Amino acid sequence: MKSIYTTSFKSPVGELILGSFDNQLCLCDWKYRKMRAPIDERIRKGLGAEFVEGESEINKETIRQLEAYFAGDLTQFDIPLLPFGTDFQKEVWKKLTEIHYGETRSYLQLSKDLGNTDAIRAVASANGANAISILIPCHRIIGSDGSLVGYAGGLEAKKKLLKLEKAETQTDKAQLKFF
Repeated sequence: MKSIYTTSFKSPVGELILGSFDNQLCLCDWKYRKMRAPIDERIRKGLGAEFVEGESEINKETIRQLEAYFAGDLTQFDIPLLPFGTDFQKEVWKKLTEIHYGETRSYLQLSKDLGNTDAIRAVASANGANAISILIPCHRIIGSDGSLVGYAGGLEAKKKLLKLEKAETQTDKAQLKFF
């Protein structure tokens, strides 16, 4: 049986679990999120592998880059990613990687970027299913009114990540709201 090597990382905004498979990062997610078990099962079954606690070069490099990010020294990650999900989820996650450090988008804007404003609920669901948090920056998605909405790591973590990035809203009619 193939292995997904996992390790924990205590970030300044919460504990993450990292997982690598075949020299790619397939997991960087909040250790205590509500959907932990189903997301892990999706990855495990999809890759035909078992989770094994242990070090890998990808996990070590991810920790190094996350530390630089939290220190304010890194704005773009350079880690080979292996997101596992449906084709639609992968399309949403790819669009998320196009949102630059310090920028935000609303769910509606992300739906428009994908060419389907009617897909807003599906886009929100795919955003919530992201298992490579921070590197696939789902924290940069906000409500159309600028409010902080839904985040697997909790709204306090989302707020801290956006403050770290000195994020500005990119919506037409909203001001980013940190309260």
